[in-house]
Amino acid sequence: MRGLDIFCGAGGSSAGARAAGVELVGAIDMCPVATETYRDNFPDAHVETCRLEDISPSSVRKKLGSIDILLASPECTNHTPAKGSAPRSEASRATAMHAVEYAREFKPRWIVLENVVHMRPWSRFGELKLELQRLGYQLEEQVLDASDLGVPQSRKRLFLVGDLKQKPGVVDRKRPGPRKSVASILDKRGVWPTTPLWRDGRAKDTLERAQRAMAELGDDASFLLVYYGTDGGGGWQSLDRPLRTITTVDRFALVEPSPEGHRMRMLQVPELRRAMGFDNRYKMDCGSRRDKVRLLGNGVCPPVMTEVVRALTTAG
Repeated sequence: MRGLDIFCGAGGSSAGARAAGVELVGAIDMCPVATETYRDNFPDAHVETCRLEDISPSSVRKKLGSIDILLASPECTNHTPAKGSAPRSEASRATAMHAVEYAREFKPRWIVLENVVHMRPWSRFGELKLELQRLGYQLEEQVLDASDLGVPQSRKRLFLVGDLKQKPGVVDRKRPGPRKSVASILDKRGVWPTTPLWRDGRAKDTLERAQRAMAELGDDASFLLVYYGTDGGGGWQSLDRPLRTITTVDRFALVEPSPEGHRMRMLQVPELRRAMGFDNRYKMDCGSRRDKVRLLGNGVCPPVMTEVVRALTTAG
């Protein structure tokens, strides 16, 4: 199976599809750090660094030839409530319609469109589905939580899948066994530098969140703080459950007891990479730490995409 990934980001969707048997022959994204990361991990793919508005699907087809599956993860910031009360960009939301243009040009057997669950209320979501159906695709929608599929992170995403020949296969969500926890992604103590939790200048909100965690867990337990942003769960979580959803900002801090008092550090890129379900061989050497955190926060968990593509391409 030959695949094209538009809005490829750092390659999470492609990594998952590759594990399901897809050869990624092309990818497109406007972010140079994303495409540089993608090239590091898919050296044989033809990768374009540009806005989809600035390149025609026909020109991409001339370079790639035919494909069997199209992957698309359109910009999601203007759908998600994580943006808060900031104004939404309809132009940004409308980038999802590029999936229709590429489906029309390439006519792949299968399509996978991934986005935040809050894409569903978008005024043009129905139009997007109708246009794909007019091209002959039978469609199915499914909301999947990555923590149900072996990823140590609670991350719900919408998958719209299409098949030109039959009703699309979807993922069986009945998974026995415990979920992977935050503890499973953490590096050993001493690998990364830490700072005293109770040092001068620490924000009052941070200390209050830590105090709530200690009141619940005791003074001898390690835990995570939601260091940046608001949180409906008290601003902390224990280490025996999946990580809360990774975002595009450096959000989580690990607090550990020590003989000198509690010490704190931010979760590091290798830990966040594991929390997204990437294996340790996946290269993320491009850009700054902030760039890498943003790429991961915008990414797709590879094990989830593996299951989606496998269910879709082996149905029937």
